Amino acid sequence: MTRNASPNWLDEVEMTAWLGFVETFADLIRAIENDLTPHGIDLGDYQVFVHLSGSVEGSMKMCDLADALQLTPSGLTRRIDGLVSRGWVERRPSEEDRRVNLAALTSIGKKLIEEVAPGHVESVRRHMIDQLTVSELKAFASGFSRIRTGLDEE
Repeated sequence: MTRNASPNWLDEVEMTAWLGFVETFADLIRAIENDLTPHGIDLGDYQVFVHLSGSVEGSMKMCDLADALQLTPSGLTRRIDGLVSRGWVERRPSEEDRRVNLAALTSIGKKLIEEVAPGHVESVRRHMIDQLTVSELKAFASGFSRIRTGLDEE
C-alpha cells in the first residue's frame, strides 16, 4: 500500500458521518444487547439462533456458520460451546459426510428463539428503524451495501 504524502482529510460532512457511525455503533449494539440480557443471551448468540433457525434443514455446517457469522473456527467453537452447555444447540455429524460437523438448534433452543424474536425485533425497531424515515432507511441500506461490497472486494 502506498501512502500519500498528504492524506485526503475528511471534510465536515464526511467527518460528521464517520464520527456519527463510530460514536453510535457501540451504543446501539449495547442497547439492543441490554434487551436480550434478560433471556441470558447476547447479540452473538442471537445471530447463531437466526442462522440456524433460518437454515433449510435447521442445521448448518460449522464452517459455513463460521463464515456467515464472520468468526474464526476457534471463535465459533467457543460460541457454540456456550450454547451447547445450556442445551440450546447441539453438534452432530453430517449424514452425508461424517467428517463434517453440524450445529443445530435443540427443541429448547427453538423455543427460546421463538420467545426472544418478537422482543428483539421490537428493540431493533425502537432503537434504530423507528428513528429513521423511509428515505433515510433506504440510504442507510444502500450505503452499507456498497461498503460491504467494497470490503468483500478488498
